Amino acid sequence: MHDVPLWLWMVFVATVLVSLAVDLLAHRRAHVIHFREAAAWSGVWVGLAVVFGVAVFLVVGTAAGVEYTTAWLLEKSLSVDNLFVFALIFGYFKVPRAYQHRVLFLGVLGALVFRGVFLAAGVAVVSRFSAVLFVFAAILFYSTYKILKEEDDSFDPGRSIAVKLLRKIIPVRDDYAGTRFFVKEAGRRVATPLLAVVAAIEAADLVFAVDSVPAVLAVSSDAFIVYTSNAFAILGLRALYFMLAGLLDRFHYLSKGLALILGFIAVKLILQASHKTISTAVPEVPSPLSLAVIVIVLAVSVALSMLRPPPGQTGPTLPPSSGQTAGTAGSEAAESAPGPPPPGHAPPADPHDRAGPPDAR
Repeated sequence: MHDVPLWLWMVFVATVLVSLAVDLLAHRRAHVIHFREAAAWSGVWVGLAVVFGVAVFLVVGTAAGVEYTTAWLLEKSLSVDNLFVFALIFGYFKVPRAYQHRVLFLGVLGALVFRGVFLAAGVAVVSRFSAVLFVFAAILFYSTYKILKEEDDSFDPGRSIAVKLLRKIIPVRDDYAGTRFFVKEAGRRVATPLLAVVAAIEAADLVFAVDSVPAVLAVSSDAFIVYTSNAFAILGLRALYFMLAGLLDRFHYLSKGLALILGFIAVKLILQASHKTISTAVPEVPSPLSLAVIVIVLAVSVALSMLRPPPGQTGPTLPPSSGQTAGTAGSEAAESAPGPPPPGHAPPADPHDRAGPPDAR
């Protein structure tokens, strides 16, 4: 455990709260977020994470700084899977592009809370029962297997437990009502499909936490390191989604790279658990080596994706909800998705909703 001064915790909390407030004010009007705006915001979030990382290096020490950087980069790379699921959910529910940021903003708030709970529980368990690291390693090996076998695309928004539970608690109407989550119909309060989308986003994050939490705990068991790195990675998810919306399918080797990273982290966990529970003679993987492996694998995956486009593809292929109009994309996603038919979709109020994909140049 690192000796983290209380004031650095306070700086972190203040930074997150101010950042969320500024982001909310900047996007208080529903509008389509194009590539240039998303790239600028992505730069802001990455810059904040880097500046905070420098503070960790200077205040807490080099070891803590390396752990923070490794954990942040690991969570950032794993979050790419979230982006594909976001596209699937938006397509399934036919979410107008102008409303997507509002949904992701609430999704980020939920993720910050849930990740905090899960990471706190994980740190507490690991500190008392080191053998649980073997279980975490098994989870990561299974995730690696699913990605390599391309069995990781089974998420169905319509059959999400959270969405089913929501529909049992409150009626969900078929049409959107702007960015509102509730409206009154015939004297009773009903939910709009936008609330169901938020529920699906939160459910997806819980699923991804199964991989994310064990992975970050392999890097560090310090509560400050694991939570701050996760928080800064999560804060940048929305901007990263809108920036890469038209390029997700282009990085087709990235999933293989993520599988290699998860497999490597699983091995690191086994060595770490063996060192603590079996013999101190078992070597552990140092954090600088973990950082180097993650950077190299990500760089090679992106480079190969750019040099070798998918067969039959000369340019980036767009995910359902970003590369087409909201209505067309949602219809195609709904036809391909199993389960009950999705809620309907009112015509977008903003004319930009009918525009083409963001300029990804």
